[in-house]
Amino acid sequence: MALVKYNNNSISAVTSAASMSSGAMTHIKTLTASSSATLSFVHGSSDVVLDSTYPIYIFKFINIHPATDATKFTFNGSDDDSSHSYDVPKTSCALAAFHHESAPGGPHGNEIFQYNGGSDLGNGTGFQHLSGPGDSGADADQSQNGELWLFKPSSTTFITHWKSDMSNSGAGAGSSAGTADQAITAGYFNTAEDITAIQFKQSSGNLDSGKIKLYGIKDS
Repeated sequence: MALVKYNNNSISAVTSAASMSSGAMTHIKTLTASSSATLSFVHGSSDVVLDSTYPIYIFKFINIHPATDATKFTFNGSDDDSSHSYDVPKTSCALAAFHHESAPGGPHGNEIFQYNGGSDLGNGTGFQHLSGPGDSGADADQSQNGELWLFKPSSTTFITHWKSDMSNSGAGAGSSAGTADQAITAGYFNTAEDITAIQFKQSSGNLDSGKIKLYGIKDS
């Protein structure tokens, strides 16, 4: 099969968005935290779209700063179109890695990669941890960043799968203090009902500042 090479003239010949792939991300909504107890994306409210318009949704977390030290960034979903109670059963698994800014850095040395059993759920209705393995720090220069992918939340045939990748600055004492933490988490909402709202919050205290951006991806 022949290779096709593009040059500057080829790129400049693209004159409209219609010429580009239909699988590009489309920005839907940005929420900004300001001493906020929660940030919620509810379909049909404040221009939020969370239905069959897109088969894949992505939430981007940018410099989420917790007001309280040593807490975790969490999320939950709702399949209730009226009261939006965030208590959908979830089953999940979590992997964790951290590297301490100074050796040896705790009982496991200055680095570790492991299954993070403290952040998984077995058909639990509580809020799912997204950050970890240590708790997130609330120092002035510390924050949480990452993304959450949601697959076909409008389906009433299949359960809705999700996956996340988070980076945060570790807080607290011992092995979690002064660490670069990564948490990779995946799971599913154990219901065939459509997921119509997603809520984010810290495990304790407010979201002091930061942005959460919602995007949709069309079928390519």
